[in-house]
Amino acid sequence: MRNPAIVVATDGAESGTTAVRWAAGEARRRQQPLRVVHVLDWDWTTARYDFGGGTFETARRLAETVVAVAGREAREAAPGVEVTTDVLIGNPTAQLLADSGHTELLVLGTRGKGGFAGLRIGSVSQRIATHARCPVAVIRSQEPGAERGPVVAGVDDSPGADAVLEAAFTAAHDRHTALTVIQCRPRATPELQDTARADLMAHVAPWREKFPDVPVGVLLSPDGAAATLVAASRDAGLVVVGSRGAGLIAGTLLGGTSLQLLQHAESPILIVRRP
Repeated sequence: MRNPAIVVATDGAESGTTAVRWAAGEARRRQQPLRVVHVLDWDWTTARYDFGGGTFETARRLAETVVAVAGREAREAAPGVEVTTDVLIGNPTAQLLADSGHTELLVLGTRGKGGFAGLRIGSVSQRIATHARCPVAVIRSQEPGAERGPVVAGVDDSPGADAVLEAAFTAAHDRHTALTVIQCRPRATPELQDTARADLMAHVAPWREKFPDVPVGVLLSPDGAAATLVAASRDAGLVVVGSRGAGLIAGTLLGGTSLQLLQHAESPILIVRRP
Protein backbone atom coordinates (compact mmCIF):
# COMPACT_ATOMS: atom_id res chain seq x y z
CA MET A 1 0.00 0.00 0.00
CA ARG A 2 1.08 3.57 -0.63
CA ASN A 3 0.67 6.72 1.44
CA PRO A 4 -0.88 9.12 2.14
CA ALA A 5 -3.95 7.36 3.44
CA ILE A 6 -7.62 7.92 2.75
CA VAL A 7 -9.14 9.65 5.78
CA VAL A 8 -12.76 9.32 6.86
CA ALA A 9 -14.26 11.47 9.60
CA THR A 10 -17.02 10.00 11.74
CA ASP A 11 -19.03 10.97 14.79
CA GLY A 12 -20.75 7.63 15.28
CA ALA A 13 -24.05 8.63 13.67
CA GLU A 14 -25.63 6.56 10.91
CA SER A 15 -24.25 8.80 8.15
CA GLY A 16 -20.81 8.48 9.70
CA THR A 17 -21.07 4.69 9.56
CA THR A 18 -22.15 4.88 5.92
CA ALA A 19 -19.17 7.11 5.16
CA VAL A 20 -16.79 4.74 6.96
CA ARG A 21 -17.99 1.74 4.98
CA TRP A 22 -17.82 3.69 1.71
CA ALA A 23 -14.30 4.87 2.53
CA ALA A 24 -13.23 1.31 3.36
CA GLY A 25 -14.46 0.12 -0.02
CA GLU A 26 -12.65 2.98 -1.73
CA ALA A 27 -9.44 2.15 0.14
CA ARG A 28 -9.71 -1.45 -1.04
CA ARG A 29 -10.29 -0.35 -4.65
CA ARG A 30 -7.30 2.02 -4.53
CA GLN A 31 -5.16 -0.37 -2.48
CA GLN A 32 -4.47 2.32 0.08
CA PRO A 33 -4.60 2.43 3.88
CA LEU A 34 -7.57 3.95 5.66
CA ARG A 35 -7.43 6.27 8.65
CA VAL A 36 -10.64 6.69 10.65
CA VAL A 37 -10.78 9.90 12.69
CA HIS A 38 -13.15 11.50 15.14
CA VAL A 39 -12.78 15.17 16.06
CA LEU A 40 -13.40 15.89 19.73
CA ASP A 41 -14.67 19.47 19.58
CA TRP A 42 -12.78 20.97 22.52
CA ASP A 43 -11.64 24.57 22.92
CA TRP A 44 -8.86 24.74 25.47
CA THR A 45 -8.84 28.54 25.43
CA THR A 46 -12.38 28.78 26.76
CA ALA A 47 -12.77 25.48 28.64
CA ARG A 48 -12.54 25.68 32.40
CA TYR A 49 -10.98 22.24 32.74
CA ASP A 50 -7.38 21.14 32.66
CA PHE A 51 -6.04 18.00 30.94
CA GLY A 52 -6.75 15.95 34.01
CA GLY A 53 -10.33 17.15 34.37
CA GLY A 54 -13.04 14.55 34.53
CA THR A 55 -15.19 16.15 31.85
CA PHE A 56 -12.44 16.04 29.26
CA GLU A 57 -11.45 12.47 30.15
CA THR A 58 -15.05 11.31 29.75
CA ALA A 59 -15.34 13.02 26.38
CA ARG A 60 -12.02 11.56 25.25
CA ARG A 61 -13.05 8.03 26.23
CA LEU A 62 -16.30 8.41 24.31
CA ALA A 63 -14.36 9.66 21.30
CA GLU A 64 -12.04 6.66 21.47
CA THR A 65 -15.07 4.36 21.59
CA VAL A 66 -16.51 6.05 18.49
CA VAL A 67 -13.36 5.50 16.43
CA ALA A 68 -12.87 1.97 17.74
CA VAL A 69 -16.38 0.98 16.64
CA ALA A 70 -15.87 2.75 13.30
CA GLY A 71 -12.56 0.95 12.83
CA ARG A 72 -14.29 -2.40 13.28
CA GLU A 73 -16.94 -1.35 10.73
CA ALA A 74 -14.20 -0.51 8.24
CA ARG A 75 -12.39 -3.82 8.72
CA GLU A 76 -15.64 -5.75 8.31
CA ALA A 77 -16.52 -3.79 5.16
CA ALA A 78 -13.11 -4.26 3.54
CA PRO A 79 -11.09 -7.14 4.98
CA GLY A 80 -7.42 -6.79 4.21
CA VAL A 81 -7.36 -3.00 4.20
CA GLU A 82 -4.91 -1.47 6.66
CA VAL A 83 -7.10 0.51 9.08
CA THR A 84 -5.90 2.89 11.79
CA THR A 85 -7.95 5.08 14.12
CA ASP A 86 -7.24 8.47 15.61
CA VAL A 87 -8.93 11.05 17.85
CA LEU A 88 -8.23 14.68 16.94
CA ILE A 89 -8.86 17.36 19.55
CA GLY A 90 -9.89 20.92 18.75
CA ASN A 91 -12.01 22.80 16.24
CA PRO A 92 -13.39 20.21 13.76
CA THR A 93 -13.08 22.42 10.69
CA ALA A 94 -9.54 23.49 11.49
CA GLN A 95 -8.40 19.97 12.37
CA LEU A 96 -9.80 18.35 9.22
CA LEU A 97 -8.60 21.13 6.93
CA ALA A 98 -5.11 20.85 8.41
CA ASP A 99 -5.24 17.09 7.87
CA SER A 100 -6.26 17.55 4.23
CA GLY A 101 -2.81 18.86 3.28
CA HIS A 102 -1.31 15.37 3.45
CA THR A 103 -4.33 13.20 2.64
CA GLU A 104 -5.16 11.33 -0.56
CA LEU A 105 -8.92 11.65 -0.07
CA LEU A 106 -11.07 13.04 2.75
CA VAL A 107 -14.46 11.34 3.21
CA LEU A 108 -17.35 12.99 5.07
CA GLY A 109 -20.90 12.00 5.94
CA THR A 110 -23.81 14.37 5.45
CA ARG A 111 -25.56 14.21 8.80
CA GLY A 112 -24.38 13.72 12.33
CA LYS A 113 -24.69 14.56 16.01
CA GLY A 114 -22.25 17.07 17.43
CA GLY A 115 -18.76 16.77 16.01
CA PHE A 116 -18.30 18.06 12.48
CA ALA A 117 -21.60 17.14 10.83
CA GLY A 118 -24.76 18.65 12.22
CA LEU A 119 -26.89 19.14 9.11
CA ARG A 120 -27.42 17.35 5.79
CA ILE A 121 -24.53 19.42 4.53
CA GLY A 122 -23.85 21.53 7.59
CA SER A 123 -21.71 24.63 7.72
CA VAL A 124 -18.64 22.75 8.93
CA SER A 125 -18.92 20.05 6.26
CA GLN A 126 -19.55 22.73 3.66
CA ARG A 127 -16.41 24.64 4.66
CA ILE A 128 -14.35 21.46 4.53
CA ALA A 129 -15.72 20.50 1.11
CA THR A 130 -15.00 24.02 -0.09
CA HIS A 131 -11.53 24.60 1.30
CA ALA A 132 -9.84 21.20 1.74
CA ARG A 133 -6.53 20.84 -0.07
CA CYS A 134 -7.30 17.30 -1.22
CA PRO A 135 -10.23 15.66 -3.02
CA VAL A 136 -13.33 15.34 -0.83
CA ALA A 137 -16.05 12.69 -1.00
CA VAL A 138 -19.41 13.56 0.57
CA ILE A 139 -21.43 10.43 1.33
CA ARG A 140 -25.11 10.00 2.08
CA SER A 141 -27.05 6.81 2.65
CA GLN A 142 -28.30 5.02 -0.47
CA GLU A 143 -30.59 2.13 -1.19
CA PRO A 144 -28.79 -1.24 -1.19
CA GLY A 145 -27.13 -1.79 -4.56
CA ALA A 146 -27.22 1.88 -5.52
CA GLU A 147 -23.44 2.07 -5.31
CA ARG A 148 -23.32 -0.15 -8.40
CA GLY A 149 -24.89 2.57 -10.53
CA PRO A 150 -22.89 4.38 -13.21
CA VAL A 151 -20.36 7.10 -12.49
CA VAL A 152 -21.42 10.58 -13.61
CA ALA A 153 -18.86 13.30 -14.41
CA GLY A 154 -19.84 16.95 -14.61
CA VAL A 155 -17.34 18.81 -16.78
CA ASP A 156 -16.88 22.21 -18.36
CA ASP A 157 -14.26 23.77 -20.59
CA SER A 158 -12.02 24.90 -17.75
CA PRO A 159 -8.44 23.65 -17.13
CA GLY A 160 -9.77 21.46 -14.32
CA ALA A 161 -11.90 19.30 -16.62
CA ASP A 162 -9.13 16.75 -17.21
CA ALA A 163 -8.72 16.19 -13.47
CA VAL A 164 -12.45 15.44 -13.26
CA LEU A 165 -12.30 13.08 -16.25
CA GLU A 166 -9.29 11.25 -14.88
CA ALA A 167 -10.99 10.73 -11.51
CA ALA A 168 -14.28 9.71 -13.13
CA PHE A 169 -12.74 7.23 -15.60
CA THR A 170 -10.63 5.75 -12.80
CA ALA A 171 -13.67 5.39 -10.56
CA ALA A 172 -15.71 3.72 -13.30
CA HIS A 173 -12.82 1.39 -14.12
CA ASP A 174 -12.32 0.42 -10.48
CA ARG A 175 -16.05 -0.18 -10.03
CA HIS A 176 -16.47 -2.09 -13.34
CA THR A 177 -19.30 0.22 -14.31
CA ALA A 178 -20.26 2.72 -17.01
CA LEU A 179 -19.50 6.44 -17.12
CA THR A 180 -21.72 9.31 -18.25
CA VAL A 181 -19.96 12.60 -19.01
CA ILE A 182 -22.26 15.62 -18.77
CA GLN A 183 -21.75 19.18 -19.91
CA CYS A 184 -24.44 21.86 -19.67
CA ARG A 185 -24.97 24.65 -22.20
CA PRO A 186 -28.40 26.05 -21.25
CA ARG A 187 -28.35 29.12 -23.52
CA ALA A 188 -26.42 27.82 -26.51
CA THR A 189 -27.88 28.05 -30.02
CA PRO A 190 -28.27 24.81 -32.02
CA GLU A 191 -25.08 25.62 -33.91
CA LEU A 192 -23.16 26.19 -30.69
CA GLN A 193 -24.63 22.99 -29.25
CA ASP A 194 -23.24 21.03 -32.22
CA THR A 195 -19.82 22.64 -31.81
CA ALA A 196 -19.83 22.04 -28.06
CA ARG A 197 -20.76 18.39 -28.53
CA ALA A 198 -17.90 17.87 -30.99
CA ASP A 199 -15.49 19.59 -28.61
CA LEU A 200 -16.69 17.46 -25.69
CA MET A 201 -16.32 14.24 -27.69
CA ALA A 202 -12.79 15.27 -28.65
CA HIS A 203 -11.97 16.07 -25.03
CA VAL A 204 -13.21 12.68 -23.85
CA ALA A 205 -11.51 10.70 -26.65
CA PRO A 206 -8.02 10.40 -25.10
CA TRP A 207 -9.53 9.12 -21.86
CA ARG A 208 -11.57 6.56 -23.76
CA GLU A 209 -8.34 5.28 -25.28
CA LYS A 210 -6.69 5.11 -21.87
CA PHE A 211 -9.67 3.25 -20.33
CA PRO A 212 -11.01 1.09 -23.21
CA ASP A 213 -12.93 -1.15 -20.79
CA VAL A 214 -15.15 1.70 -19.52
CA PRO A 215 -18.45 2.14 -21.42
CA VAL A 216 -18.88 5.89 -21.92
CA GLY A 217 -21.89 8.02 -22.74
CA VAL A 218 -21.67 11.76 -23.45
CA LEU A 219 -24.56 14.13 -22.73
CA LEU A 220 -24.72 17.79 -23.68
CA SER A 221 -27.62 19.16 -21.69
CA PRO A 222 -29.61 22.34 -22.43
CA ASP A 223 -30.77 22.44 -18.81
CA GLY A 224 -29.17 24.07 -15.79
CA ALA A 225 -26.17 22.39 -14.22
CA ALA A 226 -27.60 21.92 -10.73
CA ALA A 227 -30.86 20.37 -11.89
CA THR A 228 -29.08 18.14 -14.41
CA LEU A 229 -26.55 16.75 -11.96
CA VAL A 230 -29.07 16.29 -9.15
CA ALA A 231 -31.34 14.37 -11.52
CA ALA A 232 -28.41 12.24 -12.72
CA SER A 233 -27.44 11.47 -9.12
CA ARG A 234 -30.68 9.56 -8.54
CA ASP A 235 -29.42 6.59 -10.53
CA ALA A 236 -25.68 7.16 -10.10
CA GLY A 237 -23.21 5.33 -7.90
CA LEU A 238 -20.99 8.41 -7.78
CA VAL A 239 -21.03 11.96 -9.15
CA VAL A 240 -17.63 13.53 -9.86
CA VAL A 241 -17.22 17.31 -10.16
CA GLY A 242 -14.42 19.85 -9.97
CA SER A 243 -13.97 22.50 -7.35
CA ARG A 244 -13.45 25.38 -9.75
CA GLY A 245 -14.44 26.14 -13.30
CA ALA A 246 -16.56 28.12 -15.69
CA GLY A 247 -19.89 26.99 -17.02
CA LEU A 248 -21.04 23.78 -15.38
CA ILE A 249 -19.36 24.19 -12.02
CA ALA A 250 -19.05 27.96 -11.85
CA GLY A 251 -16.68 29.82 -9.58
CA THR A 252 -15.87 27.99 -6.37
CA LEU A 253 -17.85 25.56 -4.26
CA LEU A 254 -19.51 28.57 -2.69
CA GLY A 255 -21.45 28.94 -5.95
CA GLY A 256 -25.10 28.02 -6.23
CA THR A 257 -24.63 25.00 -8.53
CA SER A 258 -22.23 23.17 -6.27
CA LEU A 259 -24.09 24.01 -3.10
CA GLN A 260 -27.33 22.69 -4.58
CA LEU A 261 -25.54 19.52 -5.65
CA LEU A 262 -24.06 19.02 -2.18
CA GLN A 263 -27.45 19.68 -0.60
CA HIS A 264 -29.69 17.62 -2.87
CA ALA A 265 -27.69 14.94 -4.70
CA GLU A 266 -28.81 11.41 -3.86
CA SER A 267 -25.48 9.69 -4.56
CA PRO A 268 -21.99 10.12 -3.15
CA ILE A 269 -20.18 13.15 -4.55
CA LEU A 270 -16.46 13.30 -5.30
CA ILE A 271 -15.07 16.83 -5.46
CA VAL A 272 -11.80 16.82 -7.38
CA ARG A 273 -9.04 19.35 -6.78
CA ARG A 274 -7.12 20.47 -9.81
CA PRO A 275 -3.43 19.53 -9.39
